[in-house]
Amino acid sequence: MQGVIFKIPSQIRWLSLITDFLLSGMVIGPLIAPFLAASGLPILPIIANIIYFMGHHVCPQPSMGLELAPPFIMAVCMRCYGTVTGLLITRILYAVNSGKEFYWLSQYGWSGVAIAAVLMMAYPLELAAQVLGWWDFNNYLVTPFGLVTGFAWGLLTMPIFHNKH
Repeated sequence: MQGVIFKIPSQIRWLSLITDFLLSGMVIGPLIAPFLAASGLPILPIIANIIYFMGHHVCPQPSMGLELAPPFIMAVCMRCYGTVTGLLITRILYAVNSGKEFYWLSQYGWSGVAIAAVLMMAYPLELAAQVLGWWDFNNYLVTPFGLVTGFAWGLLTMPIFHNKH
């Protein structure tokens, strides 16, 4: 015996681990930020401020977040959180079938990229319609547009990020 206490797997899927870590942060962060901010404990509002800082730099309308712990809101709007939810759904789907189904867009090459690009336009088109005054911001309206965008992004990228080969 060579005295090996811990053996590192020969093929660590670092890309998969990193993307899962980032996705978990995107799912949990916006939800817990209001509760951390409202806690009143010494360090937790500082963590909330970091999450809010990130949310304000990725979300076009962070002030439209849902009020979860009054007066504190989510760190992103529901359009952005819909996008994250779409990514989460596709990650779970990929965990179930390992990208073996017909709907995973990366298997179609540039045609899959084109389909994903068209579907991902749901988010910016809805935002543009709102900016142009065609309708007002409404969480029930913006969430599905974000969901379609996240779902399209996930259907294209999950097999790339989590391929076991």
